[in-house]
Amino acid sequence: MKTCVAIRHVAFEDLGSFEPFLREAGFDVAYREAGWDELDAVDPLAPDLLVVLGGPIGAYEDESYPFLVDELRLIEARLRAGRPIVGICLGAQLMARALGAKVYPNGGGKEIGWSPLTLTEAGKASSLAVLESVPVLHWHGDTFDLPEGATLLASTSVTRNQAFRWGASALGLQFHLEATTLGLERWFIGHAGEIGGTAGLSVPGLRAETRRCAPILEECGPEVLVRFLSDMLLV
Repeated sequence: MKTCVAIRHVAFEDLGSFEPFLREAGFDVAYREAGWDELDAVDPLAPDLLVVLGGPIGAYEDESYPFLVDELRLIEARLRAGRPIVGICLGAQLMARALGAKVYPNGGGKEIGWSPLTLTEAGKASSLAVLESVPVLHWHGDTFDLPEGATLLASTSVTRNQAFRWGASALGLQFHLEATTLGLERWFIGHAGEIGGTAGLSVPGLRAETRRCAPILEECGPEVLVRFLSDMLLV
């Protein structure tokens, strides 16, 4: 059986729409909980797919969150070996850092809510092509420099580096491709403090946007993953 290991930083930011697809495609899906499980015990080469999920911390906060050191080593080893890896939000930032790029607070401020991407020419020829004009979920305050050797796939007006491909087997996504209507109800609880403390945001407003946009993304998100995995003959 094919295997997928997902590194999860908070319980409610899980694989979302990816998980049913992966299970239907014959993957055994397992989570490793950052800050709880020993990430240095995870064999970086063993899973067929590694997914590094999002979370409300900075990819550079090693002193506050020492597990990041082991997580970065795991990601770096995976990248160096050319094994399939997908990073989402914090996961993409950690991938960028493991590749030697800088991660830092976004000069444009927080980007929270639903809006479409602007795909680069490379993005239009990539697995992200199905996202043309499709609103995706943004929920971040940090950004990263594009790693050396990476190909930029997508941007927004607030954040230039929204998606990148590095080599044939690494995909970094600053936005949340896995978001679902039901799953985001947990986000609205878990991120209540951030929502309440950010001007212009409210749970009713985000919920209304989600009900309008998430059903489309729930169809397109797994399709992006299918195309990415197809390139490596995993589906």
